Amino acid sequence: MSDIPEFPPATEAPRRRQRFQLIWVVPLIALLIGGWLAVRAIMERGPMVTISFATAEGLEAGKTRIRYKDVDIGLVKEISLSADRNRVIVTAQFLKQAESFLVADTRFWVVRPRFSGGQLTGIGTLLSGAHIGVDVGKSTDKAQEFVGEEVAPIITAGLPGRQYRIHAPDLGSLDIGSPVYYRRLKVGEVEAYSLDKDGSGVTLKIFISAPYDQYVTPVTRFWNASGIDVTLDASGLRVQTQSAMSVLVGGLAFETPPHESAVGQAQASAVFTLHRSRVEAMKAPDGQMQVYVMNFKESLRGLSPGAPVDFRGVVVGEVLSMGIEYEPEREWFHFPVYVAIYPERIAMRRASGASADPAADAQRVKKGLLKAVSDRGFRAQLRTGNLLTGQLYVALDFFKDAKKVSINQSAVPPEFPTVHASLEDLQASLGNILKNLEKVPFAGVADDLRQTLQGMDKLARRLESDVAPEAQAALVSLRQTLANAERTLAADSPVLSEVRDAAREISRAAQSLRSLAETLDRQPEALLKGKREDTP
Repeated sequence: MSDIPEFPPATEAPRRRQRFQLIWVVPLIALLIGGWLAVRAIMERGPMVTISFATAEGLEAGKTRIRYKDVDIGLVKEISLSADRNRVIVTAQFLKQAESFLVADTRFWVVRPRFSGGQLTGIGTLLSGAHIGVDVGKSTDKAQEFVGEEVAPIITAGLPGRQYRIHAPDLGSLDIGSPVYYRRLKVGEVEAYSLDKDGSGVTLKIFISAPYDQYVTPVTRFWNASGIDVTLDASGLRVQTQSAMSVLVGGLAFETPPHESAVGQAQASAVFTLHRSRVEAMKAPDGQMQVYVMNFKESLRGLSPGAPVDFRGVVVGEVLSMGIEYEPEREWFHFPVYVAIYPERIAMRRASGASADPAADAQRVKKGLLKAVSDRGFRAQLRTGNLLTGQLYVALDFFKDAKKVSINQSAVPPEFPTVHASLEDLQASLGNILKNLEKVPFAGVADDLRQTLQGMDKLARRLESDVAPEAQAALVSLRQTLANAERTLAADSPVLSEVRDAAREISRAAQSLRSLAETLDRQPEALLKGKREDTP
């Protein structure tokens, strides 16, 4: 047992400290970065809004971008149908920095290739695909639901200039992007249009760029410059147009009448009326109109609403409407024509320096017209304005033979007296002439004429057989007489020689008589005493 070695007693060794492994640093950093990115994404995630469109053409969830000035500010997340299946609801996610864009008057539209106002826009979407455009509004009210524009608007935000509103009876050939001209220079364009709530017309929104907006005053006139304005009058044929582009795509033009005083620049969003042409726009305002009814007995073919009411070459009104009425008491038909007369188109002649009162002058003109009707035969008459087209107009003039009548001013509207058209009288006269011509026995006249011609033929033959030989003999004698006279009057003929000698003798006798007369004038006693010699 002594050979077995002794082992030292066992003692408890101290526990070693566990060291941190560097391999765990990478997952920890990744976890911290992921958490930070998640928090940042949550903090930077913008609001979610919905935009309704008529169709989802070109839109794709998760791909279609929302851009402002070609900068991405959002993404389409979901596309669905509305509850009534009439609209498409687009749910879009915006960036945090675009949150201020989402106000009540912000506009959204789908950018696609489009030709408008003579310009091709959205051509880049053919390769990149459609996207949603944004026009940031100026409202302070936040919004999360929007209705998208079906037509891309004209963006003028941030551009120098002013917006105005134009009220027109219809849109015509105008469209978004149609140009606006000032003295044939393009100075603006049509931004948008909308139908009035009552359906009575269309309101256009236009933008005039600076510095041309300073020429728009409260009295500026706008007119439709689309197409070609052709005028045929006493001065000839005139063709007017703003530009070739306005002929194709339409356009507007404006100008301030030269007789209007400068009243400063018009305020932004001021409302103007759109006239049909420059002539209509630049004429003086008509003021309050007086409506009359005129009953004509002749046909109204060729007369149309808008035809002028003319007073000796000056247009003082226009035709409003016309129709036909049956009068059971007389069992007859009437053809009433309703016209509007503008008394303010007839100027009041006053003494120099007298102040003008348009309202009072209009009343005086009205009274003068009524007095002329009763005292001077002032009447209305249908006349032909164009022989080629047969268009009629209403002419006001004085007729001396017209019966004396007066206008009943209590009637609504008052009836203005009329006279027959001169063309109708001419047609009646021609009708009477034709009736008289029908009574002429043309067959008997033709027989008499035939007999007369036969008698003349017999007379001609008799003259040829009886008178012609004698006439020929007379001509031969006359020719012989003329030949003898020619020989007698020849330069070397004896007759002419004797005539010359006689003329010389007469000349010498005349000289002697002149000498005798001079002697008697100086010496009257020469007849008794004889001629004495003159003293030197």
